[in-house]
Amino acid sequence: MNTMVEQNRAIWRVRLVSALRTIIACTIVGCTTLYGPAPVRRVLTYPAISYVTAILIVSEATLGDTMRGFCQNLYATVQVLFPSWLSLWIIGPARLTRELAALAVAISSFVVALPESTPLLAKRLAFGQIVIVCVGTVVHGSSTGSFMHPIHVASSTTLGALASVLAMLLPFPRLAYCEVRKACRLYAENASQRLGLVVEAISAQHTSTAHDLIAQQKCLSQTGLKLVQTVNNNLGGMVWERPQIIFLKPNCAALEEKLQNMEIPIMEMERALSSCTLFPVDMIDEEFKQLLQSLKLQISLKLENAKCFVPFDAITAPEVKGKALEKPLWMPKTNNKIPENLPALLLLYCMEFLLNGPPSARNIEDNPTMKAEESNKPTSSDQRVWSSVFIKLPSSQSLIFALKCSVSLGLSWSGLTIAISFVTGRQATFIVANARAQGTAMGSIYGVLCSFIFHKFYDLRFLPLLPWIIFTSFLIHSRNYGQAGAFSAAIGALLILGRKGYGAPSNFAIARVTEATIGLICFILVELLLNPARAATLAKAELSESIGLLQECMENIILRPHQKNMSGSRKLREKQHQLKYHVDKLQHFISEAQMEPNFWFMPFQSASYGKLLGLLSRLVNLLHFVVYQIEFSSEISQRLDSSSENLLQNMNDDLELLKDRVSSSLKQLEAATSTNKQTFRSLDRDEGVKGILSSFLQHLEEVIDKLYTWEGTEKLKSQMVLCLTGLGYCIQSLATEIMEIEKEVKDLQ
Repeated sequence: MNTMVEQNRAIWRVRLVSALRTIIACTIVGCTTLYGPAPVRRVLTYPAISYVTAILIVSEATLGDTMRGFCQNLYATVQVLFPSWLSLWIIGPARLTRELAALAVAISSFVVALPESTPLLAKRLAFGQIVIVCVGTVVHGSSTGSFMHPIHVASSTTLGALASVLAMLLPFPRLAYCEVRKACRLYAENASQRLGLVVEAISAQHTSTAHDLIAQQKCLSQTGLKLVQTVNNNLGGMVWERPQIIFLKPNCAALEEKLQNMEIPIMEMERALSSCTLFPVDMIDEEFKQLLQSLKLQISLKLENAKCFVPFDAITAPEVKGKALEKPLWMPKTNNKIPENLPALLLLYCMEFLLNGPPSARNIEDNPTMKAEESNKPTSSDQRVWSSVFIKLPSSQSLIFALKCSVSLGLSWSGLTIAISFVTGRQATFIVANARAQGTAMGSIYGVLCSFIFHKFYDLRFLPLLPWIIFTSFLIHSRNYGQAGAFSAAIGALLILGRKGYGAPSNFAIARVTEATIGLICFILVELLLNPARAATLAKAELSESIGLLQECMENIILRPHQKNMSGSRKLREKQHQLKYHVDKLQHFISEAQMEPNFWFMPFQSASYGKLLGLLSRLVNLLHFVVYQIEFSSEISQRLDSSSENLLQNMNDDLELLKDRVSSSLKQLEAATSTNKQTFRSLDRDEGVKGILSSFLQHLEEVIDKLYTWEGTEKLKSQMVLCLTGLGYCIQSLATEIMEIEKEVKDLQ
């Protein structure tokens, strides 16, 4: 309970500090545009775009993020400034009608949105400047300066970007580097605590005690996932704060992979522990407990050392050297029943994975054949060089995005709210539009009320913005409003209280709400025309695609001699990565489908899809282990004698039979999810599958018994045992999870 309270307090502190920095940025903009020197105020004639820019860049940001945002603002300004000069010089401000302005907005937006290399924030800022340039020219007519008008817009935008950078420096900088380092240290502590709970739970003498420890693990597991996400979110900003990292540490993205290689084994240990129904576990004797404690101490020491290093060296601290690591990790006793104790044995495999990395990695690196094959492959730098030689044509997705931006802004050419809200992918159209409409209305009403209250203190009306910005900073994390509603609410109040000389506040508020409504209607219509498919339909299609990829992964699980199997293991790794990509897409579509209205359609079955997503995510993690296990087993198999190799071949024969049954079922599941027809036979009703699994585990036990007489080092024998038992657990779990998928797919029919 104390841990949860501390976490909540930490979240509140982070969000409050973020709100205060947003206040600083808006205060800089407000003071400069309202009370700055007259020459400066004459240049900064569009404070609306200043506030918008500041909020877009500074919210939830670090110094690196704001520096990146400032540079992207300059890029957006260059994209808009020169075409605006040319257009106004050719057409002339006096001849720019509303129709021509709408056409200019549409064409300019299409040109800005089309390149895939342009960051989304730069596109948003460019859209906002395009709208301000065209609307300002139409409103002011011939009095608009062809040269100075775009300068005024660019200056106002740059003020917002500069205010964001200054806000990140005051009173002290919020560095992404420090955020990543702090998150890495907290994650190391979190992982050490979870590891300790796993060891305590598997050693528990009572089932109730074990269940209490498992419940604690689940809370810490959620915290660990959030810490990993924090690290991933701040990696981009860290590069902007320390550009030398690009040259000194080319493996910047490797930190994310290292954290994943820490998180997946710990998660699987927790799941394996949950599969144990009775405690104490049979094979957990004093020797096994001492081994678990020794491994836990070594891993904890490694994590403790990692906390003393910078983020790029975290989780890769110097190895804990000593005699303990040179000894065999563990060898089973002859009276141990391997199939019944696979969850406990997986704990040892995962601990070895955490302590020394995947056992196959070191062996593969020493293989000259693999080195020759890898050397013939083009490196990522080679690929980047060759890709830069050729002009990359825009993809269909970028064309659709550009068309969406062009049509939406062309129809609602004065819609600043729409201009800054586009996203490259799909979004819950109606929910987002509703959040923006409500946010704009709330902000405008708040601004009108504050203007009425402070009408006698005109110069102090900026003060009520401070609590409103704090409120909207917390509103970002609301499920109902999110970033779209929070930004609209903040901007709605800022445009009324943060400016002057625009007329009566109530009239301006009505005009703002009307403008936003027109823009949102255009936005919804264009979204429906260009993305007519519902998220629920796309989620179902993505589910079918994921099941099809899972079937391909199963077909590529092969136990063969090393030379024959390396291409197969690489293919399995590729398929596993593809499956992970599609499972992530499925998660996005499910989140969107849960928010979209049903109208006359059947309600979205979010509970069933949520269970399917969890099952597929676990299968992705299991396949992550299977790749390493197959590589290591196949490499070691060439060192075995003929009798041991025959036993391993028996395992492979059982595996082939199991794959045939499972692949056939998955093909039927794929067809069922795409056609709504129950044309599949459940694996849990197939007694042959249970018999094949039993035979596979029996042959696995025979191979392990044979290893006692194998002429090899004790350490290598121990690693082989752990690898094979880990493979047995993963294969058994894969079949079990696929059976669960069948049950959930039935509920969808």
